Amino acid sequence: MARGGQVGLARVAVVVRAGAAPTWWLGVFAAGIGVLVPGLTGRRIGVLAGAALFVVATGVVAYARRRRYTGLAGSAARAGKHDVLQDRAVTVRNWRRGHRWWLLLAFLAALGSAFAVPAAGGLLLAGCGAGLWLKSAWLGRREESGQALLWVRVDWLAANTGGPAGKAVKGYRSTGIAAGDAAPGGARRKTAALV
Repeated sequence: MARGGQVGLARVAVVVRAGAAPTWWLGVFAAGIGVLVPGLTGRRIGVLAGAALFVVATGVVAYARRRRYTGLAGSAARAGKHDVLQDRAVTVRNWRRGHRWWLLLAFLAALGSAFAVPAAGGLLLAGCGAGLWLKSAWLGRREESGQALLWVRVDWLAANTGGPAGKAVKGYRSTGIAAGDAAPGGARRKTAALV
């Protein structure tokens, strides 16, 4: 929360996208190590089970709570001149700092599961990362079609800077499509090349 009645706002798509890269890469790394372990089921069954888990996790994460996001986006209020827009890098850093222990535990669990079902846990984790990317891309398409970026109050996010559609979130704010330093969907905004 900013000083003097100002409200700190974080981009919804950036909060969603912040977990995609670490979850994806930790999952890929765990799956790669898991393939080296024969496991109880054998590599072939482990990889096939992991592929199925990857597809299911991607779909579940990508489509989870879409109705809630849509409802909050539909009733978004225009951001005021005193609202402070948080930089993309700050939002990503805060999310990753708040989730570092969960990411470590998920990675260790994925590695440990390789002794039973090789690569399956890693592919499940990677599927969660892919689902987050798809969800942020979906949010980006909504933002582009509505020509408005969606923001959430920082003090309404969970203690670990997650949950942009959680129970504490009462509504979103919106700005023009050029506001902030992140493109629709939460990716880094591409700056125009200097001539």
